[in-house]
Amino acid sequence: MTEDRIHIEPGKLPRHVAIIMDGNGRWARQRGQMRTFGHAAGAETAKKIVEEARRIGIRYLTLYTFSTENWNRPPEEVEAIMQLLSKKLDKEKDNLIENKIRLTVVGDLAGLSRELQRKFKDLFEQTGRNYEMTLALALNYGGRNEVVHAVNRILTEKVNFVTGCEITEKEFEKYLYSAHLPDVDLLIRTGGELRISNFLLWKAAYAELYFTPTFWPDFDEHCFHKALADYQKRERRYGKTGEQIENEKS
Repeated sequence: MTEDRIHIEPGKLPRHVAIIMDGNGRWARQRGQMRTFGHAAGAETAKKIVEEARRIGIRYLTLYTFSTENWNRPPEEVEAIMQLLSKKLDKEKDNLIENKIRLTVVGDLAGLSRELQRKFKDLFEQTGRNYEMTLALALNYGGRNEVVHAVNRILTEKVNFVTGCEITEKEFEKYLYSAHLPDVDLLIRTGGELRISNFLLWKAAYAELYFTPTFWPDFDEHCFHKALADYQKRERRYGKTGEQIENEKS
């Protein structure tokens, strides 16, 4: 039996979609496999969703790839994730260039191996002029860490900043890892957990949240379309009343 087709309105797509790709380990355990098996399957899902996002016209896609807290996982699992990431960068380089997808990273690359840093730097240069979609990997990233890092940058770079002067939200945002990205419109979390886990705390301030019990390796294009369709049914008010929004439309 085929799944019902989901209608998505091209003119109402979220500009920026962010995804917490959760459930790889539990998916693997259900199949009697090691967690690394789930991460490999999850990487294939990420490829499919990136391609689908590009196809339907999503301009920005951010994937929560590895958090600052993930360093607390068993060393062998961390090493396996980093090796998988390195292989995927090599494998997908040509696809990113061909499909005009710009690759960026949100997070502290200095915490990664020199080899990974070099590969990312090369890909930044090779995809920097691509314009159809921006793919951001949140890597060695934590939302609170991002804010603290921004504050420290301000303190360092504004040594002569006049005491008593205020930093505006617009000015502060320039110092974030995610400064080059627009605010998140839709934040998706797979795997059944109902939290955002320190992900893009600043950029997701007004994001629509979508939670699904589907483990990330099972999150296919149909699941993605369901999330987008759900988003398109919502009324985004940004503090205004529903009546105000209706009046602005008329």
